[in-house]
Amino acid sequence: MEIVVGTKKWSSWSMRPWLALKHTGEPFAETLIELRRAERSEAEIRRHSPSGLVPALKDGDLTVWDSLAICEYLAERYPAARLWPDDPAARALGRSAAAEMHSGFASLRGECPMELDTRKTVEISEATQANVRRIVELWTQLLTRFGGPFLIGEWSIADAFYTPVATRFRSYGIDLADHGDDSRCAAYAERLLQTPEYLEWERAALS
Repeated sequence: MEIVVGTKKWSSWSMRPWLALKHTGEPFAETLIELRRAERSEAEIRRHSPSGLVPALKDGDLTVWDSLAICEYLAERYPAARLWPDDPAARALGRSAAAEMHSGFASLRGECPMELDTRKTVEISEATQANVRRIVELWTQLLTRFGGPFLIGEWSIADAFYTPVATRFRSYGIDLADHGDDSRCAAYAERLLQTPEYLEWERAALS
């Protein structure tokens, strides 16, 4: 098993399936491609990924690209890792949350890109504020329904998808209390950034 990822301080897309793979406990090889080098980066990525984008997962002669597809493949490949819970309602809501992150929140992504070495406070646009309010609403609903500590109880793929969001809130000084949080979302974001898997990623990104 090999996962191909981009620069760790920037590539939120790569972080998500890497965290899921790490949570399986299975051994894997990692190939790191430095991004933002124009044609050189793209040529390197195309050696591994048919889309020309990272991440990509290689399992024997199979290559899976796209972060959500990789995570779903890992959930099926390693059921004992319980990347999704057995309960169908929890699984459906977790998948809904992950898919919403996968396809949405464009303003937050564009205005506050993942930069793990950044610490500053910025004024965010109304569109990004609306994104943050929706994330607070979503997190609050799931934490209330399932009781935490993570979105649908135990850690899942849904949490892998929102870990890069937690880094954005920290990097750009976004106070969730200003967007409807009653403190539970801020505590959840901090839990995401204290998991051993995330801390291993961060150490490598900042070394």
